[in-house]
Amino acid sequence: MLKLQGVIKAQLMDICSQPGCNNPVAKPGHTLCYRCWKAANRKSTPKPNISPKPNIPPKPTADKSPRLLSATKISQKLNELNYQIHRNQVNRILSELGLLEKQGTNWIATRRGIAFGATQKKDSKTENSYVVWSPNILENRIFLDAIHNIISETTDANTTETTREQNFREKFRENAKFRTTDGHWVRSKAEVMIDNWLYMAELVHAYERRLPIAEEVYCDFYIPAGKVYLEYWGYENDEKYLERKREKQKLYQQYELNLIEIIDKNVRDLDDFLPRMLLRFGVKLN
Repeated sequence: MLKLQGVIKAQLMDICSQPGCNNPVAKPGHTLCYRCWKAANRKSTPKPNISPKPNIPPKPTADKSPRLLSATKISQKLNELNYQIHRNQVNRILSELGLLEKQGTNWIATRRGIAFGATQKKDSKTENSYVVWSPNILENRIFLDAIHNIISETTDANTTETTREQNFREKFRENAKFRTTDGHWVRSKAEVMIDNWLYMAELVHAYERRLPIAEEVYCDFYIPAGKVYLEYWGYENDEKYLERKREKQKLYQQYELNLIEIIDKNVRDLDDFLPRMLLRFGVKLN
């Protein structure tokens, strides 16, 4: 009965007007069946007019990295901070601190220099190598102290020592009663022999020079050629001295400084010992 009612209902409804389609229209009064109506409606729906994106080159990103400083620029910046220092002195100071090495006409950054913010460069015209620095170099205490010491040559290093370091050094400085050939006052006859040997070997050297590190530590002798530090270990029966010796040895190792350690048996054979040790750091005697 239901099937018959469906057939009678279909016969009462109009047939789809689409040619070749005999399906009844979707609803009374419509001219298309549901399938044809859906197809016709899909075709008549206009596609949105999407214009192609214009080929706009990307905006260059601003370089936010700090500008690296040459030796000349460092000199200019220091002069703005009331440090009167010539640009030719900058590389010499950096070299003395173990941050640069001079190889012919080239300046080469050391591993320690790279840790300080050095970047190696090469001049495209001359092919000479040079080094530029992070602006942080202008805030580095070690670098600024080295400049200050060069400018204030008469400054007594004791005024900047901590009380502990000062007391320790004064204990031995009060016994600096031995004068060397080049006028240094030293603490022992062994140091007289070492200083005189360096003088006779025509090696420029300093006595009681501060190490280029943050800690207040002084070497016995410093040889600019090769950036070599000499330590004579005496007072082997003094426990405080031995403790200080171990601390200094750790600092030399930590900062990778060129160190020659001298004990009493070496002092008796300086002519054989020191040339061999100095040669390890590229210091050749005439």
